[in-house]
Amino acid sequence: MANSGIDKRITFGIILIFIGGLFLLNTLDIIDFRVSRIIFSFPFILFIVGLLIMINSGKKMLGGIFMGIGLIWLLPRIFPHLDYGPGLIIPVLLILLGLYMIFKHSQKKSDAGCGYINEELKQDMIDDVAIFGGGNKVIYSDNFKGGSITAIFGGSEIDLTNCKLAEGTSVLDVVAIFGGSTIMVPKTWHIQLNVTPLFGGFSNKAAKIPNVEIDKSRTLIVKGVAIFGGGEIKTIYN
Repeated sequence: MANSGIDKRITFGIILIFIGGLFLLNTLDIIDFRVSRIIFSFPFILFIVGLLIMINSGKKMLGGIFMGIGLIWLLPRIFPHLDYGPGLIIPVLLILLGLYMIFKHSQKKSDAGCGYINEELKQDMIDDVAIFGGGNKVIYSDNFKGGSITAIFGGSEIDLTNCKLAEGTSVLDVVAIFGGSTIMVPKTWHIQLNVTPLFGGFSNKAAKIPNVEIDKSRTLIVKGVAIFGGGEIKTIYN
């Protein structure tokens, strides 16, 4: 878990350098703008959200979309002569998110958009996308290796209680933005939680079960980001 701490320090270090750079450019009169108008704005938050997704999760494409939209939206605030605004940015954002959903569906046949209701799947890795929707999935596997769960303005419940964790270390990548997910796991699983919260949270209720022998030869690392959203890991006893 040492690398996770380094990742978080790098994330917040980059954010501090970016903010400090804005203040420095303003102080040196290199760029004439009010720093507060940049930092305390929705486009800046969008940029930071994308940065956190890129650094703390495997969703590089999604993080890049948020960063790019945030940066383009910030440019008129830094350079006032640029006259485009939300009328252009919001449609572009919707188009890019739509393309992302289509790309993910065609690439890995994951569920996106309006969501699903109930599914039972036999697979060793999960790739769940819930955008403006969600539902329940029950996964069956004798060699579960992790995967990814994305919840944007939506959510899902993922039941892994019928799975056996693969030997060694597996990774489950989580992104929750204005949404969240509940992950059900067997009570004997060894879970390591490393989700970076920003006005959100992700809890591990499975770790609170007393008198249960945990199999530490198999580990599931749950990592990613929770931004204005979150989720929880629990067992049927929680």
